[in-house]
Amino acid sequence: VVCTCVWLYATRFVLMHAHCQAVQAENVTVLEGGTAQISCRLQNYDGSIVVIQNPRRQTLFFNGTRALKDDRFQMVLFTQRLVRITLTNVSVSDEGGYFCQLYTDSTHHQVATLSVLVPPETPTVEVKQEAVEGGEAELTCVSPRSKPAATLRWMRKGREIAGVVSLQDNGKTFSVSSTIRIPVERKDDGAALSCEAFHPALNGQKRIRHYRLDVYFAPTVRIVPPAGILREGDSLTLTCSVTGNPLPRNTQWSKINDTLPERAEISGTTLQISRLSQSHNGTYLCQAQNDYGRAADHYTLLVYGDMVAVLPTHTICLSCSSSDPGAVVETHSAVPYAVIGGVLALLVFTVICVLIVTIWCSVRQKGSYLTHEASGLDEHGEVQEAFLNGNDASQGKKEYLL
Repeated sequence: VVCTCVWLYATRFVLMHAHCQAVQAENVTVLEGGTAQISCRLQNYDGSIVVIQNPRRQTLFFNGTRALKDDRFQMVLFTQRLVRITLTNVSVSDEGGYFCQLYTDSTHHQVATLSVLVPPETPTVEVKQEAVEGGEAELTCVSPRSKPAATLRWMRKGREIAGVVSLQDNGKTFSVSSTIRIPVERKDDGAALSCEAFHPALNGQKRIRHYRLDVYFAPTVRIVPPAGILREGDSLTLTCSVTGNPLPRNTQWSKINDTLPERAEISGTTLQISRLSQSHNGTYLCQAQNDYGRAADHYTLLVYGDMVAVLPTHTICLSCSSSDPGAVVETHSAVPYAVIGGVLALLVFTVICVLIVTIWCSVRQKGSYLTHEASGLDEHGEVQEAFLNGNDASQGKKEYLL
């Protein structure tokens, strides 16, 4: 007797000569949870006893009569040429050889082999090491059950990321995992990754698990200034723009080396001061902190009479990494450059004026000296001439003076 098993995708018949065997066998491959049809084709059947047994050699049917109390098995056809049974809700435990036996003068049998495919479910992604800015993210894609083992592949922006594959044999099924380690920066927060599972039972399709990368980083803080110039008596509104992952829950406003004005009002990330005056001069600081660091930004407010100027300064990073959570706040007040420029211009003008006056006085004094020197030379010449002429020098001088 020969039994043959039926494949879902390809049927292979093992034909035997009639004088040698009286049965044809069909092999069967079916997906887990599906229905398998096990068929035995009879040759020259003369009414002899036909017995069908499961892989454990338990009799399922005896000449069309149920012998085993398992409602999943049904006799759907019993003729002189074909005996067919069905098995519903197939599981991997049903795999094996099913015996078709024909009792004639000599007992003949053939085995119909039932194979069960277990397609993978959509894989899952496990975070082995959380992604922190400047570090590495370790992610594992897991397909817990398949037969044969599924093939896993990591993808990012259409490119494959090589992973370390691990395979575990669970008896008749397999567990597969693929682990990747990738460096991450702040810009990678929200990056799209996917893990794809391939399997013969999926007919060229794939099961995909999408994953969005979550990168943790210290906050950044930026104070948004008001537009235009404010005048004394106006209201000042500063908005603190904060980013970070996780996003800081609270922001803190303060005034360096002083307390906030009585008229200062804080609403969420906004600081508002009404009726500005010179007493509000100073540097205002906005700070934010999460588990991975803290940061601050500050603005210096200068009030000149009825004119108010808000001078921006650069953001200060305060312990921007978790490695230095105790960093000290450092701030640098903005300098009124217009005032300094005016003072310097005045000093330069004053120095130039002093130099001009000094040079003018020096030139004038030198001219006066030369004039007196020339006068003295003329007087000396007259005295010498009188001496040469035999005249009394003193007289000549007297006459000259008269």
